Amino acid sequence: MLIVDSELCIGCGVCEESCAFGAIEVVDGCAVVGDACTLCGACVESCEVEALEIDGGEKSIQADFESWQGVWVYCEFRAGTLAPVSLELLGAGRRLADARGVSLSAVLIGADTGDTAQRLIGHGADRVYRIDDSALAYFTDESYGAVLTDLIKTHKPEIVLAGATAIGRSFIPGVANSLGAGLTADCTQLDIRADDGALLQTRPAFGGNIMATIVCLSSRPQMCTVRHKVMKELEFDSSHQGEIVDVTPDPVLLQSKVRVLESVISEQDNVNIQESDILVAGGRGMDNAKGFELIRELADSIDAAVAASRAVVDAGWIAYPHQVGQTGKTVAPKLYIACGISGAIQHVAGMQSSETIVAINRDENAPIFDIADFGIVGDMYEIIPMLITKIEGQRGS
Repeated sequence: MLIVDSELCIGCGVCEESCAFGAIEVVDGCAVVGDACTLCGACVESCEVEALEIDGGEKSIQADFESWQGVWVYCEFRAGTLAPVSLELLGAGRRLADARGVSLSAVLIGADTGDTAQRLIGHGADRVYRIDDSALAYFTDESYGAVLTDLIKTHKPEIVLAGATAIGRSFIPGVANSLGAGLTADCTQLDIRADDGALLQTRPAFGGNIMATIVCLSSRPQMCTVRHKVMKELEFDSSHQGEIVDVTPDPVLLQSKVRVLESVISEQDNVNIQESDILVAGGRGMDNAKGFELIRELADSIDAAVAASRAVVDAGWIAYPHQVGQTGKTVAPKLYIACGISGAIQHVAGMQSSETIVAINRDENAPIFDIADFGIVGDMYEIIPMLITKIEGQRGS
């Protein structure tokens, strides 16, 4: 927490001006900290009289960086299926490992993983640490976190990558905290700094208005999570050789206060817009929930999946699994048709990697046209039916 020494504070207001979150206010000649404080430390650095202090914010600095070597990828395995982001991270990890001149390892935790370990080797891993135990059939933060933390402490990788999935976001921060390491979430770009080998972790910041590159200077491992469809996976190479290391975890690590009685795959889990080659997305410009009937009809005519902007999800017009953007899913289809979507930077961050972007909007000045390959200005309720008729005519012929 941020502590203000009232005896030292002179009420100059410098800390108030330096706070980007508006969390500090000078009241009756003394700084007062509000709930918006993020403990970023900007005010502490700006205070010339040293009246501000972050309690518990001291960081331990490691001096044995040489003992931490290698790049690791946590490969998520759930309900008998390997998460696609795992293969993408192996592609990114391979590039980072080659740049550092070290090995690339995958960590596979679960039960009845079959030939998944060999598949990970074919996609670039030099080594796979396989923890296959019936006690790990269902995910829990405690058991998965304890197993991964113990592995990292034992083998000391300098870089650990994980997917920014529901599971990754759930337990990877706990692992980082247990290790005393930093964690950068939702990275869109990863690179190695040539002079000292530090991992450059780039992610959107301040609502997606800027891209921040974060470097961890004081601790190892360097940890980050990456969204699906941001990195490119390597093609499977059956000739690539690797080692599978079966790890038997200490029974203590498998204990958890949570007991999973049953795991059910909901209908929403079957909505996977990230795997579709064609997406038809609707935004607030569709005017109402009935507008999505047109979106679905257009999607059905070209065998596409339906996507949406955050505004219509918040309005309850369509469920969250369809949401594209910084707070939704990142997609990279071959064709993305944006209907009634203005092109806010938060939405663009989730679909700008699409091969071809078609925008339909009644506002000719909408930002979406700045990134679209093809743009149509007009009323969606006139244009979309015309498109559907044209498509069905082409299919009929």
